[in-house]
Amino acid sequence: MVKGRRARPILWAQVWGLAAVQGAITLAWVVYNLYLVDLLTSLGFPQGWAIGLLIVENGLAMITEPLMGVFSDRLQHQIGTRFPLISLGVILAAGLFVGIPTVLVWGQNAVLRWMLPLLLVAWALAMTLFRSPALSLLGRYAFQTDLPQAASILTLVGGLAGAMAPLANQFILDLGPLLAFAMGSLLLLLAMVVLRWAGPNRSVALPTSPGFNAKSLSWVGLTLVFGVGLGTTLGFRLMLTTFPILLQQRVAEARVAGTLGMIFVALALAAIPTGALANRLGNQRAMVLGLGMMAIFTLSLVAVQTPSQGLALAALLGATFSLVANGSVPFALSLVPPEKAGLGTGLYFSGGALALCVWGGLLSAGEVAAWLYAGLGALAFLLAGVCVGQSRRYRC
Repeated sequence: MVKGRRARPILWAQVWGLAAVQGAITLAWVVYNLYLVDLLTSLGFPQGWAIGLLIVENGLAMITEPLMGVFSDRLQHQIGTRFPLISLGVILAAGLFVGIPTVLVWGQNAVLRWMLPLLLVAWALAMTLFRSPALSLLGRYAFQTDLPQAASILTLVGGLAGAMAPLANQFILDLGPLLAFAMGSLLLLLAMVVLRWAGPNRSVALPTSPGFNAKSLSWVGLTLVFGVGLGTTLGFRLMLTTFPILLQQRVAEARVAGTLGMIFVALALAAIPTGALANRLGNQRAMVLGLGMMAIFTLSLVAVQTPSQGLALAALLGATFSLVANGSVPFALSLVPPEKAGLGTGLYFSGGALALCVWGGLLSAGEVAAWLYAGLGALAFLLAGVCVGQSRRYRC
């Protein structure tokens, strides 16, 4: 058994390079979301435009994520690498990101101020140029059964970056938009350099034989990938929306930011152990277990009565979601042949984009009872679990 494991290495340097990209993407979105309302209102746009932009951006991302994935698959086939598209997307996104806050300086004119929403949408689109192509590389860095363990590094870094939103939001706001956005741009560029230095084109396995794609690609399988992206993202967003509402309503002494931060810290700390567990159980079983538990814990939000209960449940939610986060990209890659890795990853993120559109629509619909959000979140997790459970016959 030990010899078998040694014969199936994980390319850790490349995985850490991808984790750097994942962390930079997460931090960029943290900065963007923290400043979005202030940027809009500073130039006289209504606060409600923030949700409208969210829906527009993710509506476009539903299309561009799989398209960029397919385009990167073609590049991989034609020139043997996806990195030109990744580097182009990162450079474009970094340039647009650093330019967003400058509109506050030169955009006071009644006409020029309209450049702000255009820049915001352009940046969000630029981010979709490279996310699917970059994360699809994970399939090159470990054999399929080891992918959750490799993905745990991405979950670790992404969880720590995501924790910055509730735990370090005031620090980021104190930096001011010019410095905060400049640092976000720099981190994107540094992440690209780290991935390039690690050698993104290395692989643990030889390419599959020609014709494998035609036999293995299933439209049902692709639909399941989309469904998992939809259910997982919608469930997680509704859970994060419900938790602070219930804490404020029922636990006046609770520290909301610290409790939400606990979710992301627990997600990061549990990532590596749950990655090892998924390797033992199999990714499908681990994800079904994680999604089922997420549904139960999301429904349990309505029972929180004390700060300690809130912290304990936050830790359970974060640790459990690490099973799902570790398995999501490996799951998408398992339902497409290796030469279609960009398509599989892109469809997963396309489902996530639809989920954010639905979430934005729910927020714009007005005040909704928190228990209803919790119920919808639980149903979303169960939907994703059903999709994972039905996927066995469609694996490539």
